[in-house]
Amino acid sequence: MKSILHQSYTIGKVVVASLLITSVFGISSCKKFTELNPINGQAQEDAFKTPANIELVMQGVYEAAAIGSYNNDKLAARGYPFGAAAIQQGEMRGEDMLNIDQFFAITYEGGYNPASANNNNHWFNLYALINQANILIEGVKGAGSKGIITADQAKVYEAEARFLRALSVHELLIHFSRPFADGAGNKLGVPYRTRAVTNIDAINEEAKMPRGTVAEDYTKILEDLDYAETNLPDVQTKGFSRATKGAAIALKIRIKQHKADWPAVIAEGAKLGTAGTGATFTSPIGAYRLTDDPAGPFANFKSNSESIFSIANGPLSNGGTNGSLAGMFGPGDRGARGLVATSPILYNASFWVAGDKRRELMQVRQEKGAKYYFNFKYRDYTNKTDWAPIMRYAEVLLNVAEAYARTGNNAQALKLLNAVRDRSVPADKRFTTAPADLILAILNERRIEFTGEGRRWADLHRLALDPVYGTNGIPAKLKASQLVKDGTDYNFVTPPTFTGVGVPKFDYDNYRFLWPLPTEEVAANPVLRAQQNPGY
Repeated sequence: MKSILHQSYTIGKVVVASLLITSVFGISSCKKFTELNPINGQAQEDAFKTPANIELVMQGVYEAAAIGSYNNDKLAARGYPFGAAAIQQGEMRGEDMLNIDQFFAITYEGGYNPASANNNNHWFNLYALINQANILIEGVKGAGSKGIITADQAKVYEAEARFLRALSVHELLIHFSRPFADGAGNKLGVPYRTRAVTNIDAINEEAKMPRGTVAEDYTKILEDLDYAETNLPDVQTKGFSRATKGAAIALKIRIKQHKADWPAVIAEGAKLGTAGTGATFTSPIGAYRLTDDPAGPFANFKSNSESIFSIANGPLSNGGTNGSLAGMFGPGDRGARGLVATSPILYNASFWVAGDKRRELMQVRQEKGAKYYFNFKYRDYTNKTDWAPIMRYAEVLLNVAEAYARTGNNAQALKLLNAVRDRSVPADKRFTTAPADLILAILNERRIEFTGEGRRWADLHRLALDPVYGTNGIPAKLKASQLVKDGTDYNFVTPPTFTGVGVPKFDYDNYRFLWPLPTEEVAANPVLRAQQNPGY
């Protein structure tokens, strides 16, 4: 049996010498990544012997974040964890996108088990990424102390790795653990691994680590992000495909939102310009601002003013036929696989007003065959180079808008909401005064603005127990078999009624609300075996 520690150790052999694809990072290489075998002793020292090698190792960690492996095979990668899979799984666990075929049926219908592929690969790849980040941290500390790179350079590299570690642990928490709102974080979290696993002794030691609590994990996430904020630059020469100070702050805002620590969300947001008094907002760090057009961050995914952090994909380094964002979310008559469409649940929603540019510019109907509407944020169906958006300035504005609304400052909340909403809706549909339920308006805006970006499950998870705005579990969903597929399913003026059997709602106390720990993990680690999620 291989636990994630054994897999991390094996995959870790690759990362220290990864030479990444020219189109993604500007460094010549081949698809097969060079191995150092094993990643310990002299081989590991070689990886951190020169500044150029250290930069390659750092780029290898980002590559692990982008495409990882599938069933421990790097050549069959499907965009795990953050190059595509986190977005796809986040949408398929929610109700606003529609699973058409069997490819995502396990996630969409709640049929996962300790051996099912999607939840297993997400767990294994996230922990492989965490281990590779830990290897990088250990290596640059040594290189900094030896003068191979400066102490400040070592801190920047460590900050990038700690940012990716924090991002990974939070992704694990929203799938495998209860939300912070359940008992103020006193439920089981996930193991927060900070040690580089480079030998069998380390594997044996790390295998003893328990899950801890959600609250403990959140504390460690914020410690990593505080370090990242302190030591990362405002901008990176490689743009927003590398972590920056603004990205660390934006992720802190998201984390504190999940804790419902609204004053802290407001305080962090102020660092990125959300306390401004005008109708538009610009961050003093990173100069982030909304693009004029809502499609801007996607049409120009490599360079725009709104993206804070994205995972780079390239023509030779992406989620492939079975994993890319454009391939999964796009229509078949444009060269995609047409596996996931926009659900009429969202498309026909009364809160998505007529004339909204996001329905016109970022939804596209399949004209050949079944007339579904598909998400049009990812458009490179041939080369699959669309970058995966992890954080945008629009999210910062809406996160802080919710915090202001939750604490009674409706005026500032409305300004932030309108900054996002008004670039898309017709003038006669804009809010001139706060709607009767401003918090609900903000939450609905999130569903429209971030559809296809994987944020739906994160919101369902954090709000599950909210007495006013929560769903108390996983909402009911449509099945493709309920649609007539002639185009009439999508009608926001006179929404149709769907008959037949869809995917039922799963209440919060249903075991399906959480993913199970993988079979191989619990078989190899007796500590985690005793901490398996109930029902599995």
